[in-house]
Amino acid sequence: MSVLAECKSLLEGISVPVETGAFEGTAPDMYVVIVPITDSFELHADNVPGCEVQEARLSLFCKGNYIKVKNSIVRSLISSDFTITDRRYIEHENDTGYHHYAIDVAKIYEMED
Repeated sequence: MSVLAECKSLLEGISVPVETGAFEGTAPDMYVVIVPITDSFELHADNVPGCEVQEARLSLFCKGNYIKVKNSIVRSLISSDFTITDRRYIEHENDTGYHHYAIDVAKIYEMED
């Protein structure tokens, strides 16, 4: 499993349209774009990592009030053992009408063979 796959599955489970990298086609009034941030071996000894930390940014774009869906996403992430490393309002995009809110997450994964 990967942070991208888990985030996509989680968001689809709460009926939030989601894409990785960029939203293709006509965007709905509310959607999330997931972008990978880092994959690191911060937790290891003897120069042999047994797990990796994967991080991603979930960018929520919403033309209306984003608070309710943001809270739903955060609750779902926490209950799925994600670590939320940052949450912030980015901006209101005047040219598109979307509010942009970012949620950065991290999760530890065992190394796959």
